[in-house]
Amino acid sequence: MALLPFCRMSAGPVRVTRTHLVLYCVLLFLIVYFLNERKAAVIVKSPHAIFHAMGVDRGTVLTDTTFVRAAVPQTPLETPWGVPLVWGDTHNSTWCRAKYTQRGIRVGLLALVVGTYGQFVQRFLSSAETYFLPGQMVTYYILTDNPRSLDPPIHLGPKRHLMVIPIAELPGWNRLAYRRMALLADAIKDQVSSEVDYIFCADIDQEFVAPVGKEILGDLVATLHPELYGMPRKAFPYENEEVSSACVEEDEGDYYYTSELYGGLVSEMHRLARACSLLILQDQANRVVARGLEESYLNRYLIDHRPTCVLSPEYSWWDSALAADVPVYRLVSLGRQCKAYDKQKREEHKC
Repeated sequence: MALLPFCRMSAGPVRVTRTHLVLYCVLLFLIVYFLNERKAAVIVKSPHAIFHAMGVDRGTVLTDTTFVRAAVPQTPLETPWGVPLVWGDTHNSTWCRAKYTQRGIRVGLLALVVGTYGQFVQRFLSSAETYFLPGQMVTYYILTDNPRSLDPPIHLGPKRHLMVIPIAELPGWNRLAYRRMALLADAIKDQVSSEVDYIFCADIDQEFVAPVGKEILGDLVATLHPELYGMPRKAFPYENEEVSSACVEEDEGDYYYTSELYGGLVSEMHRLARACSLLILQDQANRVVARGLEESYLNRYLIDHRPTCVLSPEYSWWDSALAADVPVYRLVSLGRQCKAYDKQKREEHKC
């Protein structure tokens, strides 16, 4: 008769080896652990603030007897297509910064300053001098219909330059949103491409509040929308009208990106800006208005041309009940934040 692991089917003495004892202890531990896990309630942390509004509080206790292993919350460091998802203080970001240490990188930061947005330019540039790629070669490109909005001049540090590019007056947010991509494409073609290696486009009504370093550099860089990070795909406000050139099908899209900050190599950014401006012109000719204006076309393009580097909501954040929890705020939208303030807070924050 065949021998069993721990005994013999005979009257002789049982011979137990050290290996048998180890296997027995491991088996006993697994049995006890499994039974305890089945009885334990599981604490589930809601991934987004929207669940509060739905009546599901964070830390909800599930009493279903189905075995569910509580997972330790993790910050994803990579996108589904295998490129970096950047959180500024991670080891991955340190590696990204080291990658560019020995190279003389020239970076441009471009913003439009039109109409009443002139009130933000001083704050934007002053904070960028402190936190945006400190110690690196940076050229600020300000496209404006009112050069006086830059008075008094900002004191710039070594290797920092300011270029003012006059543009025609663009009254109204809608006109600005539709012209921004065309203006970006023209600026890159006529001037930027010969002066810098990378160009980032940012809304002027923002403030840098923590370091933004070389970890943001990449061929094509997009930033996750803070109110939609962690939300299900069906919550993304993609354009859904089939007549629009910005239309996104139900089976498309990994993330929803904000238009507050995006960038990359000048060649990639010129390609992006030109493609988006053509889509916008096509919709204008057909009298179609995308629901997210410029942001809709940006997201359409980034679905067809996935970014090589995705920035976390640290790099575009504002105070909102729906904003994702992030370790550090690096770039804060003053404009969107001010909309949520009452009159007193607006005065305190100089909105």
